[in-house]
Amino acid sequence: MDNAGIAAKIDILKKEKNAVILAHNYCRPEVQDIADYSGDSLALSRIAANTDADVIVFCGVHFMAETAHILSPQKTVLLPDSQSGCPMADMLTAAQLKEFKNNYPGATVVAYVNTTAAVKAEADICCTSGNAVNLIHHLAQVDNIIFVPDKHLGSYLSRKSGKSFKIWEGYCPVHQKIGPEDIIREKKAHPSAKVLAHPECSQEVLKLADDVLSTEGICRYAVTSDVDEIIYATEIGIQHRLEKENPDKRFYPASKSAVCHDMKKITLEKVARSLEKMSPVIRVPDDVCYQARRAVDKMLEII
Repeated sequence: MDNAGIAAKIDILKKEKNAVILAHNYCRPEVQDIADYSGDSLALSRIAANTDADVIVFCGVHFMAETAHILSPQKTVLLPDSQSGCPMADMLTAAQLKEFKNNYPGATVVAYVNTTAAVKAEADICCTSGNAVNLIHHLAQVDNIIFVPDKHLGSYLSRKSGKSFKIWEGYCPVHQKIGPEDIIREKKAHPSAKVLAHPECSQEVLKLADDVLSTEGICRYAVTSDVDEIIYATEIGIQHRLEKENPDKRFYPASKSAVCHDMKKITLEKVARSLEKMSPVIRVPDDVCYQARRAVDKMLEII
């Protein structure tokens, strides 16, 4: 069956199951095209919290599906490939965070949403790349902050806020592949282009960018600005949405090697099979779900 046939099958199954399909901006183009909603983790977190569907099909990685279940525990959350994980999320366990917290009594723990449910349960509040700056601003009176797990986002927020954070040494391997030499090369090739960088990039890359934005922020900038050329320092899956929404503009990846192979594990065939068999189902234990929900809800109250 070709993609059109599989997409038609998915549409039928979606209606039968009263399902909503959410796809991250890094997913394959054909997966983004069959989704009811595409976006970054912030946008999809909001949708997961408010959807009336009985079934959430999360085309993304494991922690995203966990977050959807945390926000909607009464719904069935499907992850079309249960092996679609996040290396950065795997760089910090709940036990490691507990030990880290013991070194800094009384500190407020801010956990990037790119963490497991068990880590979120040990945090005071969550953030995404899209709301992190505003959230830290909201915590202006808090002097003692632990930020986990992304050292690059943590360092960026520390610089923006003027606060000294205790930062876990995690990172995104995909964004780590993008170096300052990539920005310099692409800027030389496209001197009129604006450089937009995701805050998971290294500080050396962020300093060369014209703006630092989440994937949703990059997409919004492309639509609302009068800039015709953009160099983007993030995962290349975003190219599809950028070109789809801005057919008259040109977009250049800072590095073509910035590919998240976990996101690419989600295929149309797997989405169809997931809806057909109603598996793999992602669940979070009740006690972990309750504690993690507190940290996620605090984030959603602010944004």
